[in-house]
Amino acid sequence: MRLVRWTPDDLVRRLDDVVAVYGEAMNYRTDLLDARRGYMATHVRRPGFRAVASLTSEGHLAGFGYGYLGAPGQWWHDQVHRALDGEARRRWLVDCFEVVELHVRPPAQGHGLGGRQLTALLSLAEASTTLLSTPEADEQRSRAWRLYRRFGFVDVLRHFRFPGDERAFGILGRDLPLAPQAPAGRAASTQGPAASGPAAP
Repeated sequence: MRLVRWTPDDLVRRLDDVVAVYGEAMNYRTDLLDARRGYMATHVRRPGFRAVASLTSEGHLAGFGYGYLGAPGQWWHDQVHRALDGEARRRWLVDCFEVVELHVRPPAQGHGLGGRQLTALLSLAEASTTLLSTPEADEQRSRAWRLYRRFGFVDVLRHFRFPGDERAFGILGRDLPLAPQAPAGRAASTQGPAASGPAAP
């Protein structure tokens, strides 16, 4: 398995594969995936965009992650901003890298790919904090929650509901950069054409 850094063009070029991995990992209906495809295509143009991908020896996509700098006017940012008080807004949102998507195909889960992807992605981020949203789950049984806790993510909001999504989410955050003792991983740059929240326009 090879972990690589993706440019915006790399992600757009493999958008069909990205959406397929997202659908498998999140178990979403096809109509929701069509909408997600459009969002992802616009996300690559946002400031501070960073992306990583896990590729098999045959070049198949086993997992990916991406994020960007949060800013007023972005749907996810504005939803979270409204739910926080002034102190929390200053603490978490002033200079924040949002982990928008982090997914691994179910057959490839349980082998550390998610942790390596998260390490590489956060190592690329240029911000003082990072936030993400993930569906509420049993923290002891959920791989995603165990991963985020292992990386030092703390509760920012719990049981938060985004408009249009019936599920409850946890909003988790931590300071950047990663501490030296954080789980290690490195993404190589590509040459040429290589647990997340709700669909966010």
